[in-house]
Amino acid sequence: MPTRILLEGRPGVGKTTAIRRLAALLHTREAVGFTTAEIRAGGARVGFVLETLAGRRAVLAHVDFPGPPRVGRYGVDLEVMERLALPSLAWTARTLVVIDELGRMELAHRPFESAVRALFAADVDVVATVQAQHGPFTDALKRRADIEVLRLTPANRDTLPERLAARLEPMARKGP
Repeated sequence: MPTRILLEGRPGVGKTTAIRRLAALLHTREAVGFTTAEIRAGGARVGFVLETLAGRRAVLAHVDFPGPPRVGRYGVDLEVMERLALPSLAWTARTLVVIDELGRMELAHRPFESAVRALFAADVDVVATVQAQHGPFTDALKRRADIEVLRLTPANRDTLPERLAARLEPMARKGP
């Protein structure tokens, strides 16, 4: 049975940092997927950049983008989801798929939502971040019996990546 984990937390709690740390701690298996990060200017958040674990980057959303779609005050460039996010989810049997995050901006791209549905139905380990707020797609995932929801908090955000990495690394083969 594959491991399927949703890291749930409030904005700013450290979900992106935790999932990046998890990917960096893996030594015997490949991680694929992407993370997102804020773009700040003059102390204010003005957008979000999407970065694949392979190092490709592009601005996903920005206050200066016209949209559609618009999520809050941000216009979202769905081509970034098509060019970077979707290809970054290619997996093999030993791969861990990392998605940061399953949020309104990312899920505005219907092919991405379909790809995530397929991932959670496949025989592959997945760790994804979600906000604590409600959303139809993420609420349905959280209710599934085969998905473990872990709450990320300031108290556990520094230790959780190490615990997950130890759990997700295949056991080292013993020599003869």
